[in-house]
Amino acid sequence: MTRLRNRALSKRMVDGLPACQKETIYWDRDLPGFGVRVYPSGSKTYLVQFRSPGGTRRAVLGRHGTLSTSEARRRAAAMMTRIRVDEEPEPEPEPRAGPTISELAERYLREHVAVHCKPSTATVYSQIIRKRILPALGGLAVTEVDRRHVADLHHRLRKTPVAANDAVGALSRMFNRAEAWGLVPAGSNPCRFVKKYRTRKLERFLTEEEFRRLGETLDRLEAEEDIPVHAAAALRLLMLTGCRCGEIAGLRWEDVHLDRNEIRLRDSKTGPRTVSLSPGAARVLAAIPRQRGNPWVVAGREPGSRLTHINYYWYKVRGRAGLDDVRIHDLRHSFASRALALGEPLPMIGKLLGHTKIQTTARYAHLALDSVREAADKVADSIAADILPDDMPPARRWRRARTR
Repeated sequence: MTRLRNRALSKRMVDGLPACQKETIYWDRDLPGFGVRVYPSGSKTYLVQFRSPGGTRRAVLGRHGTLSTSEARRRAAAMMTRIRVDEEPEPEPEPRAGPTISELAERYLREHVAVHCKPSTATVYSQIIRKRILPALGGLAVTEVDRRHVADLHHRLRKTPVAANDAVGALSRMFNRAEAWGLVPAGSNPCRFVKKYRTRKLERFLTEEEFRRLGETLDRLEAEEDIPVHAAAALRLLMLTGCRCGEIAGLRWEDVHLDRNEIRLRDSKTGPRTVSLSPGAARVLAAIPRQRGNPWVVAGREPGSRLTHINYYWYKVRGRAGLDDVRIHDLRHSFASRALALGEPLPMIGKLLGHTKIQTTARYAHLALDSVREAADKVADSIAADILPDDMPPARRWRRARTR
């Protein structure tokens, strides 16, 4: 137990008291029996210690932050006065700090994420919580965390803005659950007013020439046996179907129905869905060699296994093709881009890609405008060749007249 000597408790002093491994009480110099208890979590409560017929007792006055130091001192002095006239004080119950952020995280992952989220999503949440949130806030009680703590966590991760936003988002969802479970008051989520960093979504779309280059590179590497047949087929299917990498990697032969030109994805990101196969995609699937006893379409090296590192072979292919800036997910974006260029509307593209929300497909809206402009240019240029004289000067950019 630590005692303050020759100093009186003040707000500034109490604010600066550090958390220790064990509960520590700091006693006031001017008012004997008045002190502040500091918990290992960092929370602080004011208390009064007094003698009674049953021995030494302590009464809690309130939590620091909710109760000011001056008000705690006034209450302590009033309680001391009642004790002197033999009035038994009515001590307030010791405030419960409630579960810590670490305890809330364990419950959130166990009772909510594991029940309502897919295993891949659960893994992402677990990594964000354990690597980003718990090291910074794990020891604090849920009721102690305020906007200042969240803003500090967000600021410390500012060099990786996506990770910073993901951490705040995961913490916000944890607090939403805490409200639903009655652990914190409704509307008290401390993440509500923390402004997230702006992030730029990378958009890369392959041109016809780049698609052609990829196809030639795939053919060459497969012929030279620098890339397995199954890996080459997986990359071709990604380009021809617009599927996600995990959807092709997790495809089973029993889900392939070449007689109906479709594959049935059991568990895509948006749930089960059916993907129609073009004649080219069907030819790729029909040409994939099947391994006896292996249920996976994209088979791995070990018997009965599937290929889990398609990205490894993608890096080799894109390097040989001179497309080092193209991610494997950009093949999906390029599928959507080509569909727009061919005149397909956004709702149809959303169905092709398996989107459940039109807002997800709307990110390609600017490509639709580009396609409209190109079509308008082609039509207008054709008419202009018939109606405009050859010696007409080119169009100038008009500027607004300056006003003084």
